[in-house]
Amino acid sequence: MNGTIDIAPSILSADFSRLGEEIAAVERGGATILHVDVMDGHFVPNITIGLPVVKSIARVTRLPIDAHLMISEPGRYAEQFVKAGAQMVSIHVEADNHLHRTLMSIKGAGAQAGIVVNPATSVESLVDALPFADYVLVMSVNPGFGGQKFISPSLDKLRRLKRMIEERQLRTRIEIDGGIDLDNIASVVAAGAEIIVAGSAIFGAPDPEAAVKGLREATVQWV
Repeated sequence: MNGTIDIAPSILSADFSRLGEEIAAVERGGATILHVDVMDGHFVPNITIGLPVVKSIARVTRLPIDAHLMISEPGRYAEQFVKAGAQMVSIHVEADNHLHRTLMSIKGAGAQAGIVVNPATSVESLVDALPFADYVLVMSVNPGFGGQKFISPSLDKLRRLKRMIEERQLRTRIEIDGGIDLDNIASVVAAGAEIIVAGSAIFGAPDPEAAVKGLREATVQWV
């Protein structure tokens, strides 16, 4: 692999009572994207943050905000997250019956558009949607909660997705989210992931700044 590897801390695992400090720490550590999980308690069994918090985060960070919409009917809200300050917005293929329309609306609003696939969803189902996506987010845990264990068949899924993209000569990037830490980050990058989301491995560490640096160092050979 010869390209940019992005480290994207997931604020789902951050201390929200001192979120500004937590964001500043990962910025110092070399994070290049800030991942924000949006959950509605319907598509996934948890409720997290919404538009007001995204607006607040956009005021305190220089990093691009990657809004991962784990919500039902994402087409109703995707553009609003762009207006709130997200430069990347991803939607679940399982939640949107009009995937092309929503992806185009995100792009039209000025952000990068991503497709998310759950662990039991085949990447082959995306063959017709890939040309319209700037990136694909492969979930390596079941969405809804942080701190879960990495689902190992996700590595083969990454490889298959990478082949699909290369065969079609697309520029679609690959993102992965779920259970990523120092033990497996090299493996997921070798399999094709270019944007690495990590939550507990960063904000659950004693020093989030050092944790980001450690993850970055673990990917150096693949850049």
